[in-house]
Amino acid sequence: MESKKTNWLIHALFIFCSATAILPVLLVAAVSFSSESSINKYGYSFIPHEFSLFAYNYIFNDPHIIIRAYSVTIFVTIVGTLACLIITSALAYPLSRKTLPYRNFLTFFVVLTILFNGGLVPWYILFKTYLHFSDNIGALIVPGLMLNGFSVLIMRTFFINTIPPELIEAADMDGAGELRIFVQIVIPLSKPVYATIGLFATLAYWNDWYNSMLFQINPDNFSMQYVLQRILLNIQYLSQNTRSTNASSSLAALPAETSRMAMALIAAGPIILVYPFFQKYFIKGLTIGAVKG
Repeated sequence: MESKKTNWLIHALFIFCSATAILPVLLVAAVSFSSESSINKYGYSFIPHEFSLFAYNYIFNDPHIIIRAYSVTIFVTIVGTLACLIITSALAYPLSRKTLPYRNFLTFFVVLTILFNGGLVPWYILFKTYLHFSDNIGALIVPGLMLNGFSVLIMRTFFINTIPPELIEAADMDGAGELRIFVQIVIPLSKPVYATIGLFATLAYWNDWYNSMLFQINPDNFSMQYVLQRILLNIQYLSQNTRSTNASSSLAALPAETSRMAMALIAAGPIILVYPFFQKYFIKGLTIGAVKG
C-alpha cells in the first residue's frame, strides 16, 4: 500500500513538473495565433478569442529573409558544433593524461579563462582587426563560441573518471599511437560527454545573435535570431511612435505581442526536435563529468 501511495505521489509530481513546462509553451502558441486587438482587450488566453495569422504573415512578409537566416543559422550550428567538439576534445584529452608535461599548469590556465577575460573592446579588436572575422560566416562560428573552458573541464573530468588508464596502457603496449587510441578507443567510450557538450554548443550557436550584431554588415550573413530581433525592434519602434503621434490605425495595429510569441515558436521549434536525440546521453554525460576532478 505504501509503495502504491509513493508511486502516485511521484507520478503526481512529474505530471505537475511536466505541466509547468508544457503549459507556457501552449500559452505562447495560443497568443501567437490570436489577433493583436483581442490580446489588448482580453489579455493572454489558452484559447484565442480571435484566431489570426497576422503575426506570422507579418514576419514572413519577405520569406527570402527568413529562409536565408534559417540556412545561415543551420549551417553555423552544424559546423560550429562539430568544430567545438573536435577542438574541445583535442584539448581535454591531453589534459586528462597524467603523462602530459605541465598538465596542472595548463589546466589552471583553462580555469583562468573561465574566471577572467580581456574585456569586450580588446576582444572585438582582436577578432575584427587582427583575425579579420568581419562580415563573413567565420565571424558567427569562431568568436566566443567555438571553445569554452567550462566544456573543456567537463570533458577532461569525464575522460579521467570514465576511461580506464589500463585500457590506454594496453593499447599503447600493442603499438597503437596516441591518435589511434583517441579515435578508436576514447571517442567510442565517450558518447555521453560528446552529446552533452554537443547540446551545449548547439544551443549556444542556435540562440546566438550577438556575433551578427557585432561583426556582420551584409544582411545575407545575419543569423535567424538577429533577424527576428530586428523585426521585433522595428515593430516596437513603429508601435510606440504611432501611439505618440496618433498615426493611422493600420500602423497602430502592428502585432507587437503576438509577433513576439510567434518569433519564440519560430526560433525554438527546430531546436526542440533535436533535444530527444541528445537526451539519452545528456544526464549521464553531465553527471559523470562533474562529480570528481
